[in-house]
Amino acid sequence: MTDEPDAADTAFPLGATVTLTQLEHDPHPVLAKLREQEPVSWIPALDGWLVTRYDLAVRVMRDAETFTVDDPRFSTAQVVGPSMLSLDGDAHSRHRAPFVAPFRPRPVRERFADVTEAEADQLIDSFEAAGTAELRRRFAGPLAASIMARALGLEQDEVGAMLGWYDAIVAAVTEVTAGHEVPARGVEAFDALRERLEAVIAAGPEASLLGAAAAREDLTTEQIVSNAAVLLFGGIETTEGMIANALVLLFDHPDLQAWIGHDRSRLEAALEESLRHEPAAAVVDRYAAVDTELRNAQIRRGELVRVSISAANRDPTIFAHPDSVDLDRSQARGHLAFAQGPHVCLGVHLARLEARTAIATLLRRLPTIGLDPARPSNIQGLVFRKPPTLYAIWDRR
Repeated sequence: MTDEPDAADTAFPLGATVTLTQLEHDPHPVLAKLREQEPVSWIPALDGWLVTRYDLAVRVMRDAETFTVDDPRFSTAQVVGPSMLSLDGDAHSRHRAPFVAPFRPRPVRERFADVTEAEADQLIDSFEAAGTAELRRRFAGPLAASIMARALGLEQDEVGAMLGWYDAIVAAVTEVTAGHEVPARGVEAFDALRERLEAVIAAGPEASLLGAAAAREDLTTEQIVSNAAVLLFGGIETTEGMIANALVLLFDHPDLQAWIGHDRSRLEAALEESLRHEPAAAVVDRYAAVDTELRNAQIRRGELVRVSISAANRDPTIFAHPDSVDLDRSQARGHLAFAQGPHVCLGVHLARLEARTAIATLLRRLPTIGLDPARPSNIQGLVFRKPPTLYAIWDRR
């Protein structure tokens, strides 16, 4: 046994001190130090590399040949099978292609704009009279789930069942990430989801985007279901977080609510700044496909390389005064909240529509809404960041 320090600890002394608690609860101070001193750093707490500088983050996400998602350790693939999320190169393109057209801006508006507003109104109807509500579970989450059910061709009375499958699949991914086998409940949940989605696909191309994807004959039904499970995860988890985090920003800056008013362009500016300031997906994972060098780091084949979207989005060389909220940024959409490269978020236009509609409807229906001072909210999370609870109050009419 030796008292000699590990070589990585010596080469990356700041990274050696970083804790999971810091990254989960108060990441921005330590991320700023890493970005300045060790922009590619070995983090023992993560058992991997952490990339924190904007230009390096973009380089990793764009270079799928060097930094890949296609690795047997990818936990989501172990639960739902290979998908666009866990493949690169030609296989990734083939899995992604059937879903691109339905998620372009015009089809998203035509299919989801009216129903999103109607669902937001209906959710607000359920709690408006109370003068208070916990908005993550009563509003942001249910809205995201409802729209995702529609996207997958499910009925609204199936949202509860869909969420049950979703929760079990997410729990299974968590178990696999921790080094355990896929639990039986996760297998059963995915089997139930697959059975239901196979029926949706069988209804034909006019019934759902899954049926339209099947009509292209690029993917098997099993592959379409695997990709649908990935869409389900992204469409609920990150959209809920996006809405909740934007509300936290508005509640923390009450003057912004009056400034936004009913001006759509101002609301969009606030949403983009929220995405930069606190992205719902804080990191994305890649694995080194070959031995490579990134800045001064010698990365070996197979090592985990995590890109900190949170850190890159606050890089002062790209965003002036990055810790401040500035709605007049000239490069407002330059943030990396939806990633970049071949794995850029497929549902970016739908997520933006949902968040914009959700917040606009809340401000229209509840103009005096604000954070409940007796129950403050703090955004937290290592990979996905959002407030555990978000209690709001308003004047009852």
